[in-house]
Amino acid sequence: MKIKEPKVGIVMDSDSDLSAMQGAGKIFQEFLIDYEIKIISAHRTPDKAFKYAKKAEKNGVDVIIAGAGGAAHLAGVIAAITPLPVIGIPIKTSTLNGVDSLLSIVQMPSGVPVTTVAINNAKNGAILAAEILGIKYPDVRKKIVEYKRKMTKER
Repeated sequence: MKIKEPKVGIVMDSDSDLSAMQGAGKIFQEFLIDYEIKIISAHRTPDKAFKYAKKAEKNGVDVIIAGAGGAAHLAGVIAAITPLPVIGIPIKTSTLNGVDSLLSIVQMPSGVPVTTVAINNAKNGAILAAEILGIKYPDVRKKIVEYKRKMTKER
């Protein structure tokens, strides 16, 4: 049975980031968590980014995962506008292998936190989002416990 209550917003800078972000969708499908995917650029479509961040909570989103590469400001822009937790996924770049993305996301000013995971690690971002959801949704928490128990047995 699919969990309808919690919902995660997956946003990314461009459709070229889809391959790096697909791990998040796989985790949400495994955990039966509803999610939406949006292509939003902090630089090319700032009005769209602002509008999404403003309406996300009203639209039923509980957590947002934002993937971007290079001057990766998407997660920070979203976090500056919404009261929801934001998880940044730095996307690997050809110039600096994603270190530029990582530093852009992790160096947020005081008062605008963005949790950040490893470069191209949308899977960990999704697991973290599920753990956050697990605080409010017991069914999600059970899935996290099962997932970690299964991981331990596989080692």
